Amino acid sequence: MKIALMDSGIGLLAAATAVRRLRPDADLVLSSAPDTMPWGPLAPEDVTERALAVAEAAAGHHPDALIVACNTASVHALPALRARLEPAVPVIGTVPAIKPAAAGGGPVAIWATPATTGSPYQRGLIREFAEGVAVTEVPCPGLADAVEHGDQAGIDAAIAAAAARTPDDVRAVVLGCTHYELVAERIRAAVQRPGLPPLVLHASAGAVAAQALRRIGVFPDPGAAAVGTVTVLLSGRVGALPEPALEYGEGRLLRAVSPAR
Repeated sequence: MKIALMDSGIGLLAAATAVRRLRPDADLVLSSAPDTMPWGPLAPEDVTERALAVAEAAAGHHPDALIVACNTASVHALPALRARLEPAVPVIGTVPAIKPAAAGGGPVAIWATPATTGSPYQRGLIREFAEGVAVTEVPCPGLADAVEHGDQAGIDAAIAAAAARTPDDVRAVVLGCTHYELVAERIRAAVQRPGLPPLVLHASAGAVAAQALRRIGVFPDPGAAAVGTVTVLLSGRVGALPEPALEYGEGRLLRAVSPAR
């Protein structure tokens, strides 16, 4: 069993770790594009072009499924990716967890890249799943890029700026970019208001990993032998996890896995 994941950069770490925990015996292919990062500020057609290149690099390793572990790519490139790869390789997109967040009654904030914030795709999800719930879309310029490069000061500044744009009464935050999941607790600390109930964060990695297994007819088995390998593709080149990835627990866990055979 081989699961490929694609993203502009290290945002795929959260979903890859989720797959690893559900199926320690699965081989992973992590395909990213550090040469063209970040994708958030790009026009939709440019995101699609870059996403197709990253996906095709992953497809060259013959995975059983491909997880698009990137909200921006899922918003703008999912139809093109499916047209190119399916039915040979099932393609699983990453959808912001608006539905479960809205089920709590709100108010809800959706933190996302500028490209995703206000997009017809995200607005459609809000209309479909959050009717009658107070939802604030919060663009987070610079946050994904800072996470990608392990820029701790940049992460703090971008989180602080986004927190300042988040209404004080928000009870749930949807992490609408996979990079944000790597700094989830820092986001929680910035948004949590004294005296209010604990803030709920809604991420996508676990649901996406489970959906990928369902698409290929495989059940979770966290107790399986940890024999799965990891192949890292950087703009199509076989390499190693970038150093900034090792600043996050997810990156350190994946580094401990044996390299591809």
